[in-house]
Amino acid sequence: MYLSVEKKKEIFAKYGKSETDTGSPEAQIALFSYRIQHLTEHMKKQRKDLGTQRSLVRLVGKRRRLLDYLKENDIERYRAIIKELNIRK
Repeated sequence: MYLSVEKKKEIFAKYGKSETDTGSPEAQIALFSYRIQHLTEHMKKQRKDLGTQRSLVRLVGKRRRLLDYLKENDIERYRAIIKELNIRK
């Protein structure tokens, strides 16, 4: 499996407040970005995998909604996570 428990804890520890902080928008955006990156690489090899394509589009939408939420509520945190993850908006 590409996303192990250890990898999730590492992402949450780096972008969240702690290893167990799974609810903060920054941690969720980072996790979604990791998954999007993995699925994008998969789609480059398997172009006709429509199930994965649908999942990728849904993940991008979820991440966009979280980024919009963060932008409305705390612009500084939004700018920090955009800069740190190199997400273009």
